[in-house]
Amino acid sequence: MALELKRLQNGSDIRGIALEGIENEHVNLGRPETEVLMKGFARWLSKKTGVDPWEMRISVGHDPRLSSEDLTAWAAEALVSEGLSVLNCGQASTPAMFMSTVFDNFKCDGAVMVTASHLPWNRNGFKFFSKDGGLNKTDIAEIITYAEELSSGDLPPVIQVRGAADRVDLMSTYEAYLRNMIIMGVDDPEDPEHPLRNLKIAVDAGNGGGGFFAKNILAPLGADISGSVFLEPDGSFPNHRPNPEDKEAMKAISRAVLDSGSDFGLIFDTDVDRSAAVDGQGREIARNGIVALAAALIAVDHPGTTVVTDSITSDELTEYLTECLGLKHLRFKRGYRNVINKAIELNEAGTDSQLAIETSGHAAYKENFWLDDGAYLAARIVIKAAQLKRSGASISDMISSLKEPLEATEVRLPVEGRDPGLYADQVLAGLKVWVNYKHESGLGISLVEPNYEGVRINFRLEGLKGWCLLRRSLHEPLMPLNIEVTEGKCETILEIMAAFLEDYPRIKMN
Repeated sequence: MALELKRLQNGSDIRGIALEGIENEHVNLGRPETEVLMKGFARWLSKKTGVDPWEMRISVGHDPRLSSEDLTAWAAEALVSEGLSVLNCGQASTPAMFMSTVFDNFKCDGAVMVTASHLPWNRNGFKFFSKDGGLNKTDIAEIITYAEELSSGDLPPVIQVRGAADRVDLMSTYEAYLRNMIIMGVDDPEDPEHPLRNLKIAVDAGNGGGGFFAKNILAPLGADISGSVFLEPDGSFPNHRPNPEDKEAMKAISRAVLDSGSDFGLIFDTDVDRSAAVDGQGREIARNGIVALAAALIAVDHPGTTVVTDSITSDELTEYLTECLGLKHLRFKRGYRNVINKAIELNEAGTDSQLAIETSGHAAYKENFWLDDGAYLAARIVIKAAQLKRSGASISDMISSLKEPLEATEVRLPVEGRDPGLYADQVLAGLKVWVNYKHESGLGISLVEPNYEGVRINFRLEGLKGWCLLRRSLHEPLMPLNIEVTEGKCETILEIMAAFLEDYPRIKMN
């Protein structure tokens, strides 16, 4: 049976079904797919670096998913068969895997992380890194092309001599790196080795891979982590999805903070490349809030820098970044690689940009290799919290000027039929024409420009102030519609959009 590798591409990642157990879902990411994808990555990396495979070293690690150990073993075997030296890092975080290309005692040419982030327990996938960072969508497509040629026999073996695989402890080095960052950042003259001794911090790892942050970073530095929950890895995720965007997850960390009387809380996704927080009153610092906090952490050191975000950030966030922090805000596209690449592009063109961040919790600082690292952001938050505690302040004080919309919602509209992306483009083109007509008619509806994804509309009607964004989904036959209002109701904007969409019968209103 031919492998359907192209269906496994999920933007800049590989995602698939690794285990049976959910009705109508069948494994499409098993040993055969893993082997050819790893060999494809080896060919791609050799071409990129100009280094022969038998001279390269690649690290492989995994999250706690039930299928991760098998996929990691198959990945290591495939890479070894191509002649590479492989470091099996065992359970690790995605950011730590990239850091294996940075740390002097590893110096890997590339890295593979076995993870499917926050997806259900039966899913899994791969994230790939070179020394330049995470791969882009075009890189993944090229790896798949190599893999397809290998599976069809069109490409010969690279080398007859096998490589070798060794088990290594990457996480201890990564944890020491973060502990030292906190020690240096807090700079506590009274007890420099325990700078967090006056903080009580609750961590919710959601039974994913983030428990190490509480146990091996916060606790050794003196923090009280007794309010933490779900730190033990369990790939069935029995308590809630490890996802800072999940409502039940955020409720869980809020409860943990309130029940334990912690100063604040931190929550991670499965592979720890995303994080969010809650303050001492259990109030969420997520979505626009985590963007605001991440920006506030660098505002003093980088005045006027441009913060690149995804497309669904609020007008209130823009106001906070520009008027309260004195920064610039570029609202770009969904997709963490999109915002990171745009920030890199700005710097190369001479515009200072120190932060690229999605409302999902992917936050990448220029100072940290443009790596979206949830633990790094959490460490920065912890440093600031320790500093503020000395003066009786807290992290929520930093973003107290951030206004919140009156209401906010997201409606996901299915696109039926063939070529849903093409049809969605037709809808968006028609929407621009419709909005311009409404604007010219003086009806208080106008396009937001510049806009880099979908169609964003401002509403300034009597009793209704807000905006909406209709866009194509990155990965599904859907058109997400995000709505926020500061006056009136989201339902009113939804009704206006429903009237427009009556001319597009393949878009199904829920």
